[in-house]
Amino acid sequence: MAENVVLCGANSYEEKYYFNRDFDSLPKEVKDELRILCVLYTEDIGGILLLEFDPEGTLSFKVVSDPGDYLFDEIGSALKIKQYQTEKRELLESLELYYRTFFMGSGKGPGNGGEDSGL
Repeated sequence: MAENVVLCGANSYEEKYYFNRDFDSLPKEVKDELRILCVLYTEDIGGILLLEFDPEGTLSFKVVSDPGDYLFDEIGSALKIKQYQTEKRELLESLELYYRTFFMGSGKGPGNGGEDSGL
């Protein structure tokens, strides 16, 4: 069974941002937007945020927090992710199309007709 592929992430405990170098061909503007999204999330909410592709090419938000982290905001986390999914819908869909096209070999995944994503 295939594993998820991490695109990027941020860790509030170590104050670090991670970007998977396999995606270096993404435009600088997209990489910058991903960095801002991840870092702002961890600054506001805490914990660790990962954006990762599942084996079908769907991009998802994975959140992890230390069990003893009483400052982590679970409700705020769910709300912030929902906000990102709404406000950044076009970016997230474009990233899924990019992944399916260049990493999976198919631009016609569920929910997209293979049209130009603008990336």
